[in-house]
Amino acid sequence: MESHSHISTAFDRDLEQLTAKMRVLGETAIGQFANALDSLATQDQDQLEQLIAKDDEIDDLEAEIHEQALQIIALRAPRAEDLRTVMVMMRVASIFERIGDYSRNIARRATVIASVDAKTVPSVNIGRTGLIVLDMLNNVQTAFYERDVDLAISVWHRDVEVDHHHTNFHKEILATMTSNTSSVPVGVHLLFIAKNIERIGDYATGIAEQIHFLVNGVVPEEGRPKADRTSKILGV
Repeated sequence: MESHSHISTAFDRDLEQLTAKMRVLGETAIGQFANALDSLATQDQDQLEQLIAKDDEIDDLEAEIHEQALQIIALRAPRAEDLRTVMVMMRVASIFERIGDYSRNIARRATVIASVDAKTVPSVNIGRTGLIVLDMLNNVQTAFYERDVDLAISVWHRDVEVDHHHTNFHKEILATMTSNTSSVPVGVHLLFIAKNIERIGDYATGIAEQIHFLVNGVVPEEGRPKADRTSKILGV
Protein backbone atom coordinates (compact mmCIF):
# COMPACT_ATOMS: atom_id res chain seq x y z
CA MET A 1 0.00 0.00 0.00
CA GLU A 2 1.22 3.46 -0.84
CA SER A 3 2.30 5.60 2.08
CA HIS A 4 0.35 8.78 2.85
CA SER A 5 3.33 10.92 1.77
CA HIS A 6 3.57 9.04 -1.52
CA ILE A 7 -0.14 9.59 -2.22
CA SER A 8 0.17 13.24 -1.24
CA THR A 9 3.11 13.76 -3.58
CA ALA A 10 1.25 12.06 -6.45
CA PHE A 11 -1.80 14.22 -5.80
CA ASP A 12 0.30 17.38 -5.81
CA ARG A 13 1.81 16.35 -9.13
CA ASP A 14 -1.59 15.59 -10.61
CA LEU A 15 -2.98 18.88 -9.33
CA GLU A 16 -0.06 20.79 -10.84
CA GLN A 17 -0.77 19.23 -14.24
CA LEU A 18 -4.48 19.99 -13.92
CA THR A 19 -3.74 23.58 -12.93
CA ALA A 20 -1.51 24.02 -16.00
CA LYS A 21 -4.35 22.89 -18.27
CA MET A 22 -6.76 25.18 -16.44
CA ARG A 23 -4.46 28.12 -17.07
CA VAL A 24 -4.34 27.35 -20.79
CA LEU A 25 -8.12 26.97 -20.91
CA GLY A 26 -8.69 30.26 -19.10
CA GLU A 27 -6.23 32.19 -21.23
CA THR A 28 -7.69 30.70 -24.41
CA ALA A 29 -11.30 31.47 -23.46
CA ILE A 30 -10.47 35.01 -22.39
CA GLY A 31 -8.43 35.47 -25.57
CA GLN A 32 -11.41 34.32 -27.61
CA PHE A 33 -13.60 36.95 -25.97
CA ALA A 34 -10.98 39.68 -26.48
CA ASN A 35 -10.68 38.70 -30.15
CA ALA A 36 -14.46 38.68 -30.51
CA LEU A 37 -14.62 42.26 -29.24
CA ASP A 38 -11.79 43.29 -31.54
CA SER A 39 -13.37 41.58 -34.56
CA LEU A 40 -16.71 43.18 -33.80
CA ALA A 41 -15.00 46.56 -34.09
CA THR A 42 -12.82 45.79 -37.13
CA GLN A 43 -15.26 43.40 -38.88
CA ASP A 44 -12.30 41.32 -39.98
CA GLN A 45 -13.90 38.26 -41.62
CA ASP A 46 -10.75 36.12 -41.50
CA GLN A 47 -10.29 36.75 -37.80
CA LEU A 48 -13.96 36.00 -37.17
CA GLU A 49 -13.75 32.68 -39.00
CA GLN A 50 -10.60 31.68 -37.10
CA LEU A 51 -12.28 32.56 -33.83
CA ILE A 52 -15.33 30.42 -34.61
CA ALA A 53 -13.16 27.45 -35.61
CA LYS A 54 -11.05 27.68 -32.45
CA ASP A 55 -14.04 26.95 -30.22
CA ASP A 56 -13.45 23.22 -30.72
CA GLU A 57 -10.05 23.63 -29.05
CA ILE A 58 -11.73 24.99 -25.91
CA ASP A 59 -14.29 22.18 -25.90
CA ASP A 60 -11.56 19.53 -26.17
CA LEU A 61 -9.50 21.09 -23.39
CA GLU A 62 -12.49 21.27 -21.05
CA ALA A 63 -13.19 17.59 -21.72
CA GLU A 64 -9.56 16.72 -20.92
CA ILE A 65 -9.73 18.63 -17.65
CA HIS A 66 -12.93 16.91 -16.59
CA GLU A 67 -11.51 13.48 -17.43
CA GLN A 68 -8.28 14.13 -15.58
CA ALA A 69 -10.14 15.56 -12.57
CA LEU A 70 -12.32 12.46 -12.34
CA GLN A 71 -9.23 10.26 -12.54
CA ILE A 72 -7.66 12.19 -9.67
CA ILE A 73 -10.78 11.69 -7.56
CA ALA A 74 -10.90 7.97 -8.38
CA LEU A 75 -7.19 7.24 -7.90
CA ARG A 76 -6.19 9.66 -5.12
CA ALA A 77 -9.48 9.87 -3.17
CA PRO A 78 -8.83 13.48 -2.10
CA ARG A 79 -10.73 14.79 0.91
CA ALA A 80 -11.81 18.09 2.39
CA GLU A 81 -9.92 21.03 0.84
CA ASP A 82 -8.15 18.85 -1.74
CA LEU A 83 -11.46 17.49 -3.03
CA ARG A 84 -12.93 20.99 -3.04
CA THR A 85 -10.00 22.19 -5.17
CA VAL A 86 -10.57 19.51 -7.81
CA MET A 87 -14.34 20.05 -7.86
CA VAL A 88 -13.93 23.82 -8.24
CA MET A 89 -11.53 23.32 -11.13
CA MET A 90 -14.14 21.20 -12.90
CA ARG A 91 -16.81 23.87 -12.36
CA VAL A 92 -14.56 26.71 -13.50
CA ALA A 93 -13.49 24.71 -16.56
CA SER A 94 -17.16 24.39 -17.52
CA ILE A 95 -17.61 28.14 -17.05
CA PHE A 96 -14.65 28.91 -19.30
CA GLU A 97 -16.08 26.55 -21.92
CA ARG A 98 -19.35 28.50 -21.83
CA ILE A 99 -17.42 31.78 -22.18
CA GLY A 100 -15.87 30.29 -25.32
CA ASP A 101 -19.33 29.39 -26.62
CA TYR A 102 -20.64 32.91 -26.09
CA SER A 103 -17.55 34.39 -27.73
CA ARG A 104 -18.19 32.14 -30.74
CA ASN A 105 -21.81 33.34 -30.81
CA ILE A 106 -20.64 36.96 -30.80
CA ALA A 107 -18.32 36.18 -33.70
CA ARG A 108 -21.09 34.52 -35.71
CA ARG A 109 -23.40 37.50 -35.35
CA ALA A 110 -20.50 39.89 -36.06
CA THR A 111 -19.94 37.98 -39.31
CA VAL A 112 -23.50 38.78 -40.36
CA ILE A 113 -23.10 42.43 -39.41
CA ALA A 114 -19.85 42.66 -41.39
CA SER A 115 -21.64 41.46 -44.53
CA VAL A 116 -24.36 44.12 -44.62
CA ASP A 117 -24.42 47.71 -45.82
CA ALA A 118 -22.63 49.85 -43.26
CA LYS A 119 -25.40 52.45 -43.55
CA THR A 120 -27.84 50.08 -41.84
CA VAL A 121 -25.56 49.50 -38.82
CA PRO A 122 -26.67 51.60 -35.83
CA SER A 123 -24.07 54.01 -34.52
CA VAL A 124 -23.80 52.61 -30.99
CA ASN A 125 -20.85 51.72 -28.78
CA ILE A 126 -21.13 48.18 -27.51
CA GLY A 127 -17.42 48.02 -26.78
CA ARG A 128 -17.69 49.87 -23.45
CA THR A 129 -19.53 46.99 -21.83
CA GLY A 130 -17.21 44.48 -23.46
CA LEU A 131 -14.10 46.11 -22.05
CA ILE A 132 -15.56 46.09 -18.54
CA VAL A 133 -16.31 42.37 -18.84
CA LEU A 134 -12.86 41.68 -20.28
CA ASP A 135 -11.30 43.44 -17.27
CA MET A 136 -13.48 41.32 -14.97
CA LEU A 137 -12.29 38.14 -16.67
CA ASN A 138 -8.62 39.09 -16.42
CA ASN A 139 -9.01 39.97 -12.75
CA VAL A 140 -10.94 36.84 -11.85
CA GLN A 141 -8.33 34.73 -13.66
CA THR A 142 -5.65 36.32 -11.48
CA ALA A 143 -7.79 35.88 -8.37
CA PHE A 144 -8.27 32.19 -9.14
CA TYR A 145 -4.56 31.36 -9.31
CA GLU A 146 -3.59 33.62 -6.42
CA ARG A 147 -6.58 32.53 -4.28
CA ASP A 148 -7.32 36.25 -3.84
CA VAL A 149 -10.83 36.41 -2.37
CA ASP A 150 -10.84 40.22 -2.12
CA LEU A 151 -10.08 40.57 -5.83
CA ALA A 152 -12.71 37.93 -6.63
CA ILE A 153 -15.36 39.78 -4.63
CA SER A 154 -14.47 43.06 -6.35
CA VAL A 155 -15.22 41.30 -9.65
CA TRP A 156 -18.42 39.90 -8.16
CA HIS A 157 -19.67 43.39 -7.29
CA ARG A 158 -18.93 44.75 -10.80
CA ASP A 159 -21.74 42.63 -12.23
CA VAL A 160 -24.14 45.44 -11.36
CA GLU A 161 -22.04 47.85 -13.44
CA VAL A 162 -22.27 45.49 -16.41
CA ASP A 163 -26.02 45.19 -15.95
CA HIS A 164 -26.49 48.96 -15.97
CA HIS A 165 -24.40 49.32 -19.13
CA HIS A 166 -26.34 46.52 -20.81
CA THR A 167 -29.72 48.01 -19.90
CA ASN A 168 -28.69 51.42 -21.24
CA PHE A 169 -27.36 49.89 -24.46
CA HIS A 170 -30.56 47.87 -24.84
CA LYS A 171 -32.65 51.05 -24.60
CA GLU A 172 -30.34 52.89 -27.00
CA ILE A 173 -30.49 50.23 -29.70
CA LEU A 174 -34.27 49.87 -29.40
CA ALA A 175 -34.65 53.63 -29.82
CA THR A 176 -32.46 53.52 -32.92
CA MET A 177 -34.45 50.65 -34.39
CA THR A 178 -37.69 52.54 -33.77
CA SER A 179 -36.50 55.72 -35.45
CA ASN A 180 -34.75 53.96 -38.35
CA THR A 181 -36.45 50.75 -39.45
CA SER A 182 -33.62 49.89 -41.86
CA SER A 183 -31.43 49.27 -38.82
CA VAL A 184 -33.76 46.61 -37.37
CA PRO A 185 -32.08 43.47 -38.84
CA VAL A 186 -28.63 44.49 -37.61
CA GLY A 187 -30.08 45.90 -34.42
CA VAL A 188 -31.46 42.49 -33.48
CA HIS A 189 -27.99 40.96 -33.85
CA LEU A 190 -26.52 43.73 -31.71
CA LEU A 191 -29.10 43.08 -28.99
CA PHE A 192 -28.08 39.44 -28.83
CA ILE A 193 -24.38 40.30 -28.92
CA ALA A 194 -24.93 42.66 -25.99
CA LYS A 195 -26.77 39.93 -24.12
CA ASN A 196 -23.91 37.50 -24.79
CA ILE A 197 -21.46 40.02 -23.35
CA GLU A 198 -23.67 40.49 -20.30
CA ARG A 199 -23.86 36.72 -19.81
CA ILE A 200 -20.07 36.44 -19.96
CA GLY A 201 -20.02 39.02 -17.17
CA ASP A 202 -22.31 36.70 -15.22
CA TYR A 203 -19.84 33.86 -15.79
CA ALA A 204 -16.98 35.99 -14.46
CA THR A 205 -19.13 36.55 -11.39
CA GLY A 206 -19.69 32.80 -11.17
CA ILE A 207 -15.95 32.15 -11.16
CA ALA A 208 -15.60 34.73 -8.38
CA GLU A 209 -18.15 32.78 -6.33
CA GLN A 210 -16.20 29.57 -6.90
CA ILE A 211 -13.02 31.27 -5.67
CA HIS A 212 -14.83 32.33 -2.51
CA PHE A 213 -16.05 28.75 -2.04
CA LEU A 214 -12.58 27.33 -2.72
CA VAL A 215 -10.92 29.49 -0.08
CA ASN A 216 -13.69 29.74 2.53
CA GLY A 217 -15.74 26.61 1.95
CA VAL A 218 -18.93 28.62 1.36
CA VAL A 219 -20.32 30.85 -1.39
CA PRO A 220 -20.81 34.58 -0.66
CA GLU A 221 -23.64 35.08 1.83
CA GLU A 222 -25.15 37.96 -0.12
CA GLY A 223 -27.34 37.26 -3.12
CA ARG A 224 -25.66 37.78 -6.47
CA PRO A 225 -25.90 41.48 -7.44
CA LYS A 226 -28.21 42.02 -10.43
CA ALA A 227 -29.65 45.13 -12.04
CA ASP A 228 -30.60 43.95 -15.53
CA ARG A 229 -34.11 42.98 -16.60
CA THR A 230 -33.76 42.76 -20.39
CA SER A 231 -33.80 38.95 -20.37
CA LYS A 232 -37.56 39.11 -19.97
CA ILE A 233 -37.75 41.11 -23.19
CA LEU A 234 -35.30 39.03 -25.22
CA GLY A 235 -36.42 35.72 -23.76
CA VAL A 236 -32.83 34.53 -23.13
